[in-house]
Amino acid sequence: MKDYYGRFLLAVSWLVIFSGCHSVPVTGRRTVDLVDDKAVVESSKEAFEDTKKRYRISTNATYNDMLDRVGDRIARVVFWDATDAEWEFVVFDAPNEINAFAMAGGKVAVFSGVFSVIDNEAQLASIVAHEIAHVTAKHVHERLSQQIMIDGGGYVLGVTAATSSASIATSSILDLYGMGTGVAALGWDRNKEIEADEIGMIYMARAGYDPAEAITLMEKMEVNTGVGPAVPAYLSTHPAYPERILKMTGVLPEAEEIYKNRVVISPTVVN
Repeated sequence: MKDYYGRFLLAVSWLVIFSGCHSVPVTGRRTVDLVDDKAVVESSKEAFEDTKKRYRISTNATYNDMLDRVGDRIARVVFWDATDAEWEFVVFDAPNEINAFAMAGGKVAVFSGVFSVIDNEAQLASIVAHEIAHVTAKHVHERLSQQIMIDGGGYVLGVTAATSSASIATSSILDLYGMGTGVAALGWDRNKEIEADEIGMIYMARAGYDPAEAITLMEKMEVNTGVGPAVPAYLSTHPAYPERILKMTGVLPEAEEIYKNRVVISPTVVN
């Protein structure tokens, strides 16, 4: 009887996992998603508001206008991958921080230090598209789901119902997005970075930005790694491994084909 009960729990557990699968846009990779979208979105919105209290919002018209243009164009092409998004694009006045992030629900932030390293609008688009790709790929959902299975000791029965009503701590969300205030800030692992690179290149190409600029920026930032008093935050949470550039080069022909079939808009040069 005990053995039968154990097999029953295992079967139901696998059923829950299977029913909670998510197909990642562009790559088609199947992942386990055991968390409720609404819970993640609401917690992400709270985390975003918390971040806005920690940083001053930039009043630089050039930066804000550029981010709004880029954000609007990318938001249009990811609509079906982020149908719950209420888009908000913010530039934080932090000239010494080269960083950016996007959160579930369409919350996107770029630190003003980014504008010191980009050469044009297309390169900003590569950063924004990459960050939004982490959201549409549901990388936070995947990490939370993995934690649920680990903490549950493999017993996931009823986990979907539990997570649909449970709130997720703001600090946990910030850590998962790599925006925590201490050593707990996790960032993304290499595989998720590579996946976000690929998805981001396709997104920027669909939006009419030359995807080759994503590789140009990555190479530029990698050359500059370690130059100066500290490694830029964008590189510390988004490590520029050489294999990432190789993977991006492999995606480039497909992305360029998409880009060439769209109306080409010349990128705005950053002064």
